[in-house]
Amino acid sequence: MGQGQKGSSDKKEGKKRRDESPAPEDGQKCRVCRFPLLVALLQLLLGVAVTAVAFLMLAISPSLLARETPHWAGIILCLVSILGFILYFITYLPDERTSMQFICKLLYFILCTIGLVISVLVMAFASHHYAQTSNFTCEKMGEDCVCKLNLEDPIARIFTYEGVDDCEVITGTLTLYFLLQIVLNVVQALVCAVGAFIMWKHRYQVFFAGLQIGSPSYKQWQKV
Repeated sequence: MGQGQKGSSDKKEGKKRRDESPAPEDGQKCRVCRFPLLVALLQLLLGVAVTAVAFLMLAISPSLLARETPHWAGIILCLVSILGFILYFITYLPDERTSMQFICKLLYFILCTIGLVISVLVMAFASHHYAQTSNFTCEKMGEDCVCKLNLEDPIARIFTYEGVDDCEVITGTLTLYFLLQIVLNVVQALVCAVGAFIMWKHRYQVFFAGLQIGSPSYKQWQKV
């Protein structure tokens, strides 16, 4: 008789402990805190902006090189933001036992790091071309625009931009686009660095400490 009452008491106590588990509460309490939605939105907006400006630059002259029109950098950042939204909607588990969650976090960290490196490269190229186009002296030759950095230098490098109606577009509008690319990619690099840092901090600095449910002295899980 006493053993039956003891077994029933243990079952009730176990059920009470399961009900006190904080996992479901955390899942509903801080949905946005799981992954900063603002970071993913900024990545998407910046990716679209960088891509749009790159295609506008390409519309000025089809002879512009890929490093001068970095639409590929914006497309990569858009892919990173999409993965961030996917990661936001994945169910959160403190011990990360889901393979999908682990793979998405790893890919997001890697893509953010790659995006950071790409943004720095694009910023370097844009800064170089901005300095060049700011000092260009251009003249119209047929349907092309021929530009030099120094007219007095007979062996100075010549830059030819095909399909340009007005050379002022090269020294004015194109220069402005390069400056805009510099600003956008600086912000893009910062956002990618923040995203990578969040994933690193969430994986290695944030962990759950506490006693197991079946422990004699059960306490609530604590996130530290």
